[in-house]
Amino acid sequence: MKVFRRLPAGIRESLTTEPGERVLAFTPSDDAHLVATTLALFLPDGTRVPYETIDKASWDEDGLRLVTGDGTIHAVRVAEPRLLPETLRERVNATIVVNKHVELPGRGGVRLVARRRPGGEVVGWKLVFDEGLDPDDPGLRAQAEQALEGMRRSMGV
Repeated sequence: MKVFRRLPAGIRESLTTEPGERVLAFTPSDDAHLVATTLALFLPDGTRVPYETIDKASWDEDGLRLVTGDGTIHAVRVAEPRLLPETLRERVNATIVVNKHVELPGRGGVRLVARRRPGGEVVGWKLVFDEGLDPDDPGLRAQAEQALEGMRRSMGV
């Protein structure tokens, strides 16, 4: 078994990376390779998934299951994940600037989440309402927006 493995040149050349973006970890999948760079995860079909867009990633005996902020689900069969789970967790966690649960008056609460590109500015806030709360309720949404504005002022972001 080789201790250090190199990403095949053909795979590296097929990645649409940004200037300065480097490969951190990779592993073969059923289709091609799953590649983690400093800025994104590249799926075997060539899809580039920036870390700040990943809501959830989980690993099991079949491989990776990934959910992005827009609800898209990706499943990649991986026999041996190597360093990808740790790399993916570290890179996604590094994009989280704020992750705070705030109680709303008499209704439960909302999680306020701010994300940024690695090394960049905050690119967006997300309101994640407690289960059972209707995010389309105008009164509830107004309370959540007020909590968000207070959080942004206090954090300076």
